[in-house]
Amino acid sequence: MKTKLLILAIFCIIGSTATAQKFSIGAKAGVNINKIDGKSFSDQFTYGYHLGGFFSVGFGNKFAIQPEVLFNQINVDTSSTFSQVYKFNQVDKVQLKYLSIPILLNYKPVKFITLQVGPQFSVLMNKSKTLLENGRDAFKAGDFSMLGGAQVNIGHLKIYGRYAIGLNNLNDIDNQEKWKSQGFQVGLGFTL
Repeated sequence: MKTKLLILAIFCIIGSTATAQKFSIGAKAGVNINKIDGKSFSDQFTYGYHLGGFFSVGFGNKFAIQPEVLFNQINVDTSSTFSQVYKFNQVDKVQLKYLSIPILLNYKPVKFITLQVGPQFSVLMNKSKTLLENGRDAFKAGDFSMLGGAQVNIGHLKIYGRYAIGLNNLNDIDNQEKWKSQGFQVGLGFTL
C-alpha cells in the first residue's frame, strides 16, 4: 500500500511539472526534537539532526508541491520499564537513523510566509546495536507520519519549523504496548 502511494505521488509530481509555473531546488539542515510515546520510553524530548534536499513545483502564486529527501537521526531515551518489560539488558539510549521522504503541499498566504502540510514516509536505515543483542529487531522498518508547519522565506534563505506525528505503531517486538513517534523539526534551507 505504501509503495503504491509513493509511486502515485511520484507520477503526480512528474505529470504536474509540465504545467508548473515555478520550479526550485535546494538543500536544508536542522535539529530534530523527538520522543516516542509508550510507557517504556522517557517522557522527555531528545535532540537529533536532519539534512537533505528538496525541490518545489509551483502552481500559480499561492500553491506548490515540495517533495524532500531527508536523513533523520533520532535519539530516544528509554525508561527503566523498557528493560523489565522486554527482558533486554539495561538499555538507556536508542539511536534511529531514517531516510525520510516528506511530500508537502505549500500554501503562501503572503510572499514571505509558507504554510506546509503533508505525509512523510520514513525507512529505518540503522538501528542501535544495543537493542539487537538478543537477536530481535525492536523497531519496525518504517514509519508513516503527518507533518504541519510554517516557513519564512527571505530571498533564497528558508527558515522553517514543523511538527510531525507518527501514525503507525513502531513496536516490532510484540503487542504489549504501542510506540508512536512525535517531534519538531527546526532548520534552515537554501534554494539555488
